[in-house]
Amino acid sequence: MSYFIFLNNQDDVGGTLCKIAENQNDLNNLNIILSDYKIIEDSQVFFDAVKYRTQDIIKYSNNLIISEPLVTVFQDEVLKNGQIIKSAKEFLNDYIITCKNLINLFLKNNNTHPNFKIWSDYYDQLNSLDLDSIEYPLNYSLEQYFKNQNLISLNPLQLP
Repeated sequence: MSYFIFLNNQDDVGGTLCKIAENQNDLNNLNIILSDYKIIEDSQVFFDAVKYRTQDIIKYSNNLIISEPLVTVFQDEVLKNGQIIKSAKEFLNDYIITCKNLINLFLKNNNTHPNFKIWSDYYDQLNSLDLDSIEYPLNYSLEQYFKNQNLISLNPLQLP
């Protein structure tokens, strides 16, 4: 079973998802006090949909997770006159920077954590990604891109 960790006592309130854990071991290694959160079990299939950003969790209601399909596309933002405001590559780079900042916070404060090496390797992978080698628009998430390339694929919601 996979686990979805929400703010406690926030039934029917949007935006309360905090973390996801693929299995019991990942759940046990989170840097949180589990009893302070609402933890809902669900399937590996649903976990993968959230991890690879094809489903967006909206909220929970009792023990039911409410989600909707999510389409992740990194494409150019273009004005009506055809002028590019921001390129798909820039959007992807911004997302990578956000991920790296979150991972870096974890790495700086958790050098003895059991998952330190996994996240350190993923950070290195993000650093070495050649954004020019990607075909744009990228019609799926970075996580799905890595999976398709048979590389480590992690979602920031998995950070311990």
